[in-house]
Amino acid sequence: MRLFVALELPGEVRAALADLITQLKPMCRAASWSRPEGMHVTLKFLGHAIADSDTEKLAAARAKLAEVQLEAPVEMGYRGVGFFPNARRPQVFWCGIQASANLAPLAADIERALEPLGIPRESRTFVPHLTLARFKASEGVNALAGEAEKLAGREFGFARETEFHLFESKLKPGGAQHQKIASFAFARSDA
Repeated sequence: MRLFVALELPGEVRAALADLITQLKPMCRAASWSRPEGMHVTLKFLGHAIADSDTEKLAAARAKLAEVQLEAPVEMGYRGVGFFPNARRPQVFWCGIQASANLAPLAADIERALEPLGIPRESRTFVPHLTLARFKASEGVNALAGEAEKLAGREFGFARETEFHLFESKLKPGGAQHQKIASFAFARSDA
């Protein structure tokens, strides 16, 4: 199983990003653009840490994830765009996320919960973002970089999240397809 833990996007954010991709795609056809219906805020990528046949480990992971709790919901504003590592040598074009201070601790709590199951912690610092495109060639990147400067302050929507989800990702010729396996409430909605 190829698994990850993530927050879903509100419909209005997904729609705004779909419009943005439609607008930008003609500028940079060499990019591999994300499908808006597959976008999510990844909190932990498990990869193939749990084998397809290992139902006990999957059940244990679900139990551990159910224990993760925060005092308050996570609030996120989806705003601006940019490049990893930078616009001169881009690998990823992203939408930024300005989140409440408890988003990074939520990701860290998920890491800690799964570590006893032999699922290693991420070595990179948690940087919340939405991947809009990946680059295989530089064709069109300069035009996209110029447009990105104009979009630095653009707002794409807001979310107040109280649950995260465990997804299975199946790689298909047309792109990855994600299926929700379980949902976990980590904060009360009235908090």
